[in-house]
Amino acid sequence: MSQENRLRKLTPEELGRLSVEDYRAAPKFPMRLLLDNLRSRYNVGSLLRSADAFRVEKVYLAGFTPAPPHPEIHRSALGAEESVEWEKVYESKSIIEALKGSGWTVISLEHTNRSVKIWQFRWPPAPWLIILGNELTGVSDTLLHLSDEVVEIPQFGTKHSLNVAIAGGIVLYEAAKHLMAEGFSHNG
Repeated sequence: MSQENRLRKLTPEELGRLSVEDYRAAPKFPMRLLLDNLRSRYNVGSLLRSADAFRVEKVYLAGFTPAPPHPEIHRSALGAEESVEWEKVYESKSIIEALKGSGWTVISLEHTNRSVKIWQFRWPPAPWLIILGNELTGVSDTLLHLSDEVVEIPQFGTKHSLNVAIAGGIVLYEAAKHLMAEGFSHNG
């Protein structure tokens, strides 16, 4: 096998990563994330990192969800708290109602009697607000009742849920995949 055909990792230059300034100016996918009453700073940092990866417009850190700056958030975000637009809010309902009034579809990630498995979910027209709830109690009943759609990530083991940061990464990937299939581009 020739040297140029050998499997190798791409260099940072080949990956074409943006600077923080270029990222802030770059077009975003028409989706936002609401983190409602998360407890772990590490989960917040991981979700900011996923929001960066999938060019989420904005992340709302709601209720008692911790906000940057904090070393634990920075450790898992790897600096995404500097690139991703985020806002600390203390009450989720008003954000949801304002976005719904502007034509946003509210999608909660939760196991309910009416949730749709993520691989069967028919994504409505964007823009979307995606809600992730508390690590122990999930999305609150109040926010579930304000949601237009509820999706779930089925699991087949003994645990009934995934870590919220893992689940958030999965739903953001699926959302970005759908948007790209619909013709949205992260390049503008």
